[in-house]
Amino acid sequence: MTLSSKTHIADTSEKVTQEILRAVETVRQGTGYGSIEITLHEGRVTQIEKREKFRVALDSKT
Repeated sequence: MTLSSKTHIADTSEKVTQEILRAVETVRQGTGYGSIEITLHEGRVTQIEKREKFRVALDSKT
């Protein structure tokens, strides 16, 4: 592995890390309820899914 390819891997890894942190921050600032699923394929992040939960308060005065 050359120095150039090591640098590219480090840059890509940093970009993936930042994307994961952005997804976590979006859920945290949004509803506050949710989950993030990170899909790996052959040791690489290939997909980040964000799920949010919206809670509905039911009013029993009907």
